[in-house]
Amino acid sequence: MKVGNPEANGSPYAPHTAAETAAMCEAVGVDSVEELFDIPDDVRFSDTFGIEARSERETRALVEGMLSRNDDLTELLGRGHYGYYVPSLVGHLADRSEFLTSYTQYQPEVSQGFLQALFEYQSLLVELTGLGVANCSMYDAATALGEAATLAARLRATSGHRVLVPDILRAGRRATLENYVAGTDLVVETYPTTASTVDLEALESVCDEDVVMVYAETPTVRGAIEERLGAVGTLADETDALFVLGSDPVALSLLERPADVGADVVVGDASVLGLGTSYGMGLGLFATRERYLRQVPGRLVGASEDASGRRAFTLTLQTREQHIRRERATSNICTNQAWVALRSAMHASVLGPTGLAELAARGVRRAESLAERVDTIDGVDAPVDDRRHMREFVARTERPASAVADDLTERGFAIHVVGDHEIQVCVAGVTDAALERFVDALAEVAR
Repeated sequence: MKVGNPEANGSPYAPHTAAETAAMCEAVGVDSVEELFDIPDDVRFSDTFGIEARSERETRALVEGMLSRNDDLTELLGRGHYGYYVPSLVGHLADRSEFLTSYTQYQPEVSQGFLQALFEYQSLLVELTGLGVANCSMYDAATALGEAATLAARLRATSGHRVLVPDILRAGRRATLENYVAGTDLVVETYPTTASTVDLEALESVCDEDVVMVYAETPTVRGAIEERLGAVGTLADETDALFVLGSDPVALSLLERPADVGADVVVGDASVLGLGTSYGMGLGLFATRERYLRQVPGRLVGASEDASGRRAFTLTLQTREQHIRRERATSNICTNQAWVALRSAMHASVLGPTGLAELAARGVRRAESLAERVDTIDGVDAPVDDRRHMREFVARTERPASAVADDLTERGFAIHVVGDHEIQVCVAGVTDAALERFVDALAEVAR
């Protein structure tokens, strides 16, 4: 795109000169660009923004100055957002213009590269989950969970209305789920957990023929590895409910395959690979059994053949509302996180199967090692839950947890406060040297 003369068009970033703009207006039969827009006077903004014009160097200095006011903390935060190191190769490849500027790959003739990358992403999830089909990404884990609930309702269209989730489910994820089921007959209810994992007896007592979906997570939001997934899957199957499991690609490379414990759908956040800590932005994964293929929300990339018999990739089974009649659509998801999915697939490919499993194993070893060291500090017990842990764990403090967290912030560390006397600590993306300093700082503030 050509940059015009700033003296002619008033901006160094505008793509056209005044003469070019006038020529285009003449071609479409208008006197000015303004005539192309019909904006009512009562909503038209006629004032100025009051933003001072600056050069690129001045703008960079301004933004860097603003960002420098942020606290420079070592973050031991987790609960769904993990800052794994992303190899530089991922950024170099994903920033290529054919990937970075691409939108939906509606035209397979010019999108084979991106379509193949998304196909590989789907194949990765199929291999990790053991399920037959995965879509080529969704917004985030919360919306994927919401879509799983509506899928369950479609499968049990004639009966059942209860969706069961653990009582420790993240508030934001539950709120999104409840928003999804608003306007339907579905209701979201919780079942108890013990030591941050499923209380199977309690779940059994509330699971009946009215339940259409049972949701569990591994690792849980508190970092505990769920030990009885097979029993949960059996219980869901006995009540003809859909068993939905929440996890992520790193954890799935080490833990039991969801298909082997009876999971019907796997949802979660795939941005643990390829993105780093993004403070809210994610990448929803959604995989399910092949018999539910036509119920899958979002997009699917399929492998086919072109007119010459060569292998080709294309979007297939597009069941979103803008592609078919709205009343027949499985979802109102109108876009996805294709570029983030691309980065996740690249990151997984760089690591390879062995490297991905080792990354997960390190998450177990480092979390449990740190918990053992924290447990030796006077005034702290860790971990609170008598379970194996991945990436993170909860510790109990004699002092109020908020006071401990505030004192740690002053010493350069950020942690989660999850109870009056409970803090949560995550090792993902934190160096060994930083963990050493954290243990020393916690020992200072624990009493």
